[in-house]
Amino acid sequence: MANLLTRTANNVMDWVNARAPGMMPVYRKHMTEYYAPKNFNVWYYFGSLAMVVLVNQILTGIFLTMHFKPSAAEAFSSVEFIMRDVEWGWLIRYMHSTGASLFFIVVYLHMFRGLMYGSYQKPRELVWVIGMVLYLVLMAEAFMGYVLPWGQMSFWGAKVIISLFGAIPVIGNGLTEWIMGDYLPGDATLNRFFALHVIALPLVLLLLVVLHLGALHEVGSNNPDGVDIKKGPKGNRWSTTAPADGIPFHPYYTTGKDLFGVGFFLILAAFIIFFAPTFGGLFLEHDNFTEANRLVTPEHIKPTWYFTPYYAMLRVIPSWFAIKLWGVLVMFAAIAVLFLVPWLDKSPVKSYRYRGKLSWAMLLMLAVCFVWLGKIGGGPGTDPSEVIIGRVLTFLYFVFFITMPIWTKLDRTKPVPERVTMHD
Repeated sequence: MANLLTRTANNVMDWVNARAPGMMPVYRKHMTEYYAPKNFNVWYYFGSLAMVVLVNQILTGIFLTMHFKPSAAEAFSSVEFIMRDVEWGWLIRYMHSTGASLFFIVVYLHMFRGLMYGSYQKPRELVWVIGMVLYLVLMAEAFMGYVLPWGQMSFWGAKVIISLFGAIPVIGNGLTEWIMGDYLPGDATLNRFFALHVIALPLVLLLLVVLHLGALHEVGSNNPDGVDIKKGPKGNRWSTTAPADGIPFHPYYTTGKDLFGVGFFLILAAFIIFFAPTFGGLFLEHDNFTEANRLVTPEHIKPTWYFTPYYAMLRVIPSWFAIKLWGVLVMFAAIAVLFLVPWLDKSPVKSYRYRGKLSWAMLLMLAVCFVWLGKIGGGPGTDPSEVIIGRVLTFLYFVFFITMPIWTKLDRTKPVPERVTMHD
């Protein structure tokens, strides 16, 4: 039976190769003949997990669009219809809403791994920049999808976030009305957000993913040691010209590593979907189970958790700074500065594994600031002490990047091995 399946598979491949001979070289280049470092650890799961969640979002989104109606009068009721009357509709909706949060969890961990192991340093600057553009598009995609259910928080969140563009001098008010298509979020807003969310932005995301992977495979993957395996000795059990410290990405990483990570991740995702789909109001706010009402303002307007660190920065800017304009500038600057990381880091060592205590302290400070700001941004914002703490955390967040050229030069480094090591 096994021989029959093997022969059938080979015959199919031969048939395809005879009619599309260009496909096999591409497959070999990016799969079987792409040599990845042999010392990947658990931090390298999150790139493949992001791909899994992206596929989930596309597939569940297709089914949701079959029943969703993008109009202010019918959007909320169509979501209720999906949840109550469409067979397995509740599961598809929760897979999509939970998937959005899981997407940002794996993306944030993926970005943190890049910072920790210096995956943005030469020659991978373009990989990092494309990844950051992916992050921006993902934020836009998530925001527009968040508006579509047309609950209370969807409506008021859209109003608050879109109104931020009104802070732009001269063109601000006109730009806000143009984005909304009206003076308040309504039918026009829902229609254009629906079109962008289900067609335009997914296509852009897929294109950027291809570019991100293409750029990565041209220069090769980084590793926990920050050692370039291409410059090391050649020759291994698969090829005399391949890096000695590399192994074929397929099948060794795809089946030996990624399948295990995906299986564990799917079990965790299933547990959340079936037992805690709202995650205590973190993944789906309670106010969003109430239909949008422009006459009733929620007690606390806040974005979804993955935007709350930036929202906190917007909210804690002192009033004597002309809060609307400067708050918006600080919020966008917090994202824009991430693009500059490859040129701000002056360390001769890529991986934090071989950097000193100063680098670790600064990276830990960044992580604490980001998580703490997220907590503040998700709260009511009525505690004066949180405002002061938020200002300090915002200051320290920018200190990490502004002073990066200084402390990366001053920090002591350890000798980097010539070849990759296999310890955790």
